[in-house]
Amino acid sequence: QVQLVESGGGLVQAGGSLRLSCAASGTTFSLNTMGWYRQAPGKQRELVAGITRRGSTNYADSVKGRFTISRDNAKNTVYLEMNSLKPEDTDVYYCAATWRADFTPRAMDYWGEGTLVTVSS
Repeated sequence: QVQLVESGGGLVQAGGSLRLSCAASGTTFSLNTMGWYRQAPGKQRELVAGITRRGSTNYADSVKGRFTISRDNAKNTVYLEMNSLKPEDTDVYYCAATWRADFTPRAMDYWGEGTLVTVSS
């Protein structure tokens, strides 16, 4: 019903910036929460940044002040601007969405394939 396609991943040096995009298609009119998630080795998938249709945001403590999530409802697209990147930010970043007002990974109804972000030291 909903397809999510991420783009913008790549290789950057520590301290650099990257901008990820996630475009939603299909039955998107009911989507409320959209966000970005990552899963470090040996850990559960976690929220990086999320945003509701009204603009309420939620960030992981590790990225506060460095990452900014935004959303263009007309284009059904969510963005993640990543600044001051660190090697520990290296991961596959997944876009996800749900009609629910919930940021937790288990609440997400739709997932993208992911885009790889690699930060070199």
